[in-house]
Amino acid sequence: MGSPKMAAIIVVAALLMLSPSQAQLSPFFYATTCPQLPFLVLNVVAQALETDDRAAAKLIRLHFHDCFVNGCDGSILLVDVPGVIDSELNGPPNEGIQGMDIVDNIKATVESACPGVVSCADILAISSQISVFLSGGPIWVVPMGRKDSRIANRTGTSNLPGPSETLVGLKRKFRDQGLDSTDLVALSGAHTFGKSRCMFFSDRLDNFNQTGRPDPTLDPIYREQLRTVCATQQTQQPRANFDPVTPTRFDKAYYNNLVSLRGLLQSDQELFSTPRADTTAIVRNFAANERAFFKQFVKSMIKMGNLKPPPGIASEVRLDCKRVNPVRAYDVM
Repeated sequence: MGSPKMAAIIVVAALLMLSPSQAQLSPFFYATTCPQLPFLVLNVVAQALETDDRAAAKLIRLHFHDCFVNGCDGSILLVDVPGVIDSELNGPPNEGIQGMDIVDNIKATVESACPGVVSCADILAISSQISVFLSGGPIWVVPMGRKDSRIANRTGTSNLPGPSETLVGLKRKFRDQGLDSTDLVALSGAHTFGKSRCMFFSDRLDNFNQTGRPDPTLDPIYREQLRTVCATQQTQQPRANFDPVTPTRFDKAYYNNLVSLRGLLQSDQELFSTPRADTTAIVRNFAANERAFFKQFVKSMIKMGNLKPPPGIASEVRLDCKRVNPVRAYDVM
């Protein structure tokens, strides 16, 4: 890395370890037990981005999908154990979710340096921040000290917003998590990078809501571009960029796309095109002012990252993010 990038990385690491705490979590949490944590995670995420331009989007999606089910507890990472763990990865909203291999690499690196100290839930939180930063987005302090749940909640994945969700449904699901309309619009801005499978928006091209016609809130030129993108890929699961202009950069282009009727998913475009919606003005503001978007995105990410598991759930610091520790290794919070 060049010196400007390295200087910025050092700033991020300092902020992560030295800034004031938020709520009951604290950026001081690993200051003595794993002070090198920010550098360890930065190195692995940066390496992942060199070979996978979707790595950043994968990591932040894992964090989002984790926090919306029983709070930010790493439960999304647990794999099936017959009769014991019914993995959240089996829930329809998590079908095809990726990035577990990157998390495993981060965890292995951290365990080598700081064995048994850093939770998988905290790894998801800090890797999301670093992913945004390395993609051109804002810096923020990551409050840490989360524990990993010993259970998964497949049923709870129904709390996750879907690609065809209406604004009413989106607002309800966010409200259930204590997040308001501003949080909804800001956190949706993570769709400024990454891709979506064509199956999640193909109905908008020709048969929206079983009408036999395209989605009227989808720009016709963009619709034809999407049709071409999805038809020409030689793969069983073709994908399209959320942002066709700067697909790997974290910026405000997502909101400019919504104003131009070029939101990829129905759930994206609903934020701008739903009549008399309070979210429309928020979209316009972020489309005009990237600084305002970055500032609110940071606030909303910290707010989401503070979502706590229900009381009484057994927790631990997992040694393997995919599996719970032996019974003797955990304690009940």
